[in-house]
Amino acid sequence: MDTIISGFAEAFRLLITLDPDVLDITYRTLYVSGIATVISILIGIPIGTILALTRFFGRTFTVSVINFGMGLPPVVVGFFTWIFLMRYGPLGALGLLYTPTAMIVAQAIIASPIVAGFTLAAVQSINPKLRLQILSLGATRLQYLLILLWEARLGILAAIIAGFGGVISEVGASMMVGGNIRGYTRVLTTATVLEVSKGKFELAAGLSIILLVLSFFIMASLSYLQQRGKH
Repeated sequence: MDTIISGFAEAFRLLITLDPDVLDITYRTLYVSGIATVISILIGIPIGTILALTRFFGRTFTVSVINFGMGLPPVVVGFFTWIFLMRYGPLGALGLLYTPTAMIVAQAIIASPIVAGFTLAAVQSINPKLRLQILSLGATRLQYLLILLWEARLGILAAIIAGFGGVISEVGASMMVGGNIRGYTRVLTTATVLEVSKGKFELAAGLSIILLVLSFFIMASLSYLQQRGKH
């Protein structure tokens, strides 16, 4: 209990004094997780929509792969990303290992199946009669698609929330491909793990609280947009 109380005090101190290291770590956390989420949206929403609206050979297997990907252990994603990006790996010549870009790649791989799976469920749940009605009114393919996505907007926002939540709290993959380098690849989750390993529990608790508060405000904002979309 004392550690928690000390953690709140430490978090308050770090925020009030605008500690440079904490600000840098917080900015990088938002930068890496934010870009990874945007990439997962650009990949996941089209894939989920296509799977929901089309029928083709191997579709069931593809959906199974998406659902499997939603539960991939982050550390496994980090390991295979590390293999591809390591010096003698297939993409080693790019020199991306132990950079923020490598962390973004790993987090995008984690989030994309989550966004695709939720989008698939959201679009698929639209009443088939509504689809027929839209087509009967003479809508073009683009209009048809946009109307369906608008009708599925609550589920798609849930997909974005789930995708972002999956990456901002992730630690294994980020540490494996980012290396937790101070001033370069260190984020709130990896910094917390480091401080615990050093026995600085109050600072670790403070960083954890900052991460929780940050996540809460972002999730609350997305939830507000989602619930507002109901009206």
